[in-house]
Amino acid sequence: MSDKKKILVVDDEPDIVTWLATIFEEGGYETISAFSGAEAFSKARTEKPDLITLDISMDDESGLKALRNLQESKETGNIPIIIVTGVSPEVKRFIERNKKLQLPAAFMEKPIDRQELLEKTKELVG
Repeated sequence: MSDKKKILVVDDEPDIVTWLATIFEEGGYETISAFSGAEAFSKARTEKPDLITLDISMDDESGLKALRNLQESKETGNIPIIIVTGVSPEVKRFIERNKKLQLPAAFMEKPIDRQELLEKTKELVG
């Protein structure tokens, strides 16, 4: 059994998933991938990741719905989530004002700064 921290990378764009997974793996983390909000919720429950990166604008199920599902579930509610989005800062303000959503552990706008992502990950999960 690996003692590497496990990160669930969620984005509906396969290239982004591959790019983020590569950054994490080169940083010493194990990764698993999901390409929709529904798949993210399912994998988070079965795989028990230490951290989730979550895109907000996905075609299948919005990242906001996935965020709410992940936060409300007893199985996944304590997993730190980094919102990774190409959407404007207005999404952050929306989440901050929305009483049904807790603030995620961090927000990062695309294009992601590799070093900043790894530093925030280390801060959150080691």
